[in-house]
Amino acid sequence: MTGGAGFVGSHVSEYYARRGDTVTVIDNLSRARMLGGIGDSLYNWNYLKSFENVELIQGDVRDFGDVKKASEEVNTIVHAAAQVAVTKSLEDPRTDFDINAVGTFNVLEAARARDADLIYCSTNKVYGTNVDRIPVSEGSERYAFADDKFENGIPENFPIDLCNHSPYGCSKLAGDLFVQDYAETYGLRTAVFRMSCIYGERQFGVEDQGWVAWFVIATITGSPITIYGDGKQVRDVLYVSDLVDAFQAFIRSKVKHDVFNIGGGRENTLSLLELLDLLEMATGKKPRVSFSNWRQADQKVYISDISKAQKNLGWSPTTPPGEGLKRLIDWFTTTSTLSADAGSGALSKKE
Repeated sequence: MTGGAGFVGSHVSEYYARRGDTVTVIDNLSRARMLGGIGDSLYNWNYLKSFENVELIQGDVRDFGDVKKASEEVNTIVHAAAQVAVTKSLEDPRTDFDINAVGTFNVLEAARARDADLIYCSTNKVYGTNVDRIPVSEGSERYAFADDKFENGIPENFPIDLCNHSPYGCSKLAGDLFVQDYAETYGLRTAVFRMSCIYGERQFGVEDQGWVAWFVIATITGSPITIYGDGKQVRDVLYVSDLVDAFQAFIRSKVKHDVFNIGGGRENTLSLLELLDLLEMATGKKPRVSFSNWRQADQKVYISDISKAQKNLGWSPTTPPGEGLKRLIDWFTTTSTLSADAGSGALSKKE
């Protein structure tokens, strides 16, 4: 499990550890450093120490030696290690490329040496601004695709060429394509999951990544929330345990290789404004909101067409946004004390 101390990675690691499998986690704890020494990678690293069948290796996917060591005895690799923020990729595209593209190449070479199955955590950002060419309609609290062809969302064969992606979208797409090519060229069993907005417990969202968790944190702590744009932008949201179930559905399937758009689908969508309303009802606190200009590479609407995963993997989301949000709020409010630096968006969490 690469990036196993991150949000998604820790949930994958916990799932298989509780099944009784032996789990090897590699993580360089960069998320904790990005958040000033505290954050989900350090928290989850310590959380995973409670499982005797989880081996923790502090290493970096950019170092092939680290990756090779971590993969010596594994049969399946879930590759979640990544630089995950569009804003960071714009500031430092070289580091973004090294982690997301070169790191993925190292993981693929390790998988090829072991003939291990590989699940790659890709992103909806691979479709870039082509998504914005779809006409949208505007309602009082949300945008919607105005073209009936995309009633169920964006399919896996949606164009990726001749558009802006951001460095993050490009580096993740490079990894995405390499995974597909290793399946075709070397016969690896692989799955690419192009993920939409994943949320849930143990996610330390900040302003530029993990927006559902960040809105929860800011609302609970009374920190200001800046919305870039008008707040009507829509995403499909997927509770993290449903994502893990999708990974397991692939592992137990007979699918040799495929690409799946994975998210909540059209039945599990939220606009930013709608999430704020839900949070106020759930917490009794009114979020402190201000508005600013749209950011580069932001999409007004993104909804995953999940019909392929439903058909080929026999998988569907089971956790509606209201229920998942309640679990996330309960975790933040009952397991620890939160504090947030309103100026920087940095978060600390103490037992």
